[in-house]
Amino acid sequence: MNGDGACDLYNILKSEKANPDGNPDIGWNFTKFLVGKDGKVLARFEPMVTPEEIAAQLDGLLA
Repeated sequence: MNGDGACDLYNILKSEKANPDGNPDIGWNFTKFLVGKDGKVLARFEPMVTPEEIAAQLDGLLA
């Protein structure tokens, strides 16, 4: 996910949305990205964010 051997998909996701500290690297598994139908990264959710917290934000993100 990070470094020279990172998959192209992860490189794209990370380049569009850094973590809250501004670091694009994925620090741990279970980082989640919400991608719109146009392929743009709409949001990044760190591992501790629950599916319920994401669901509460979907209406605003997908509008």
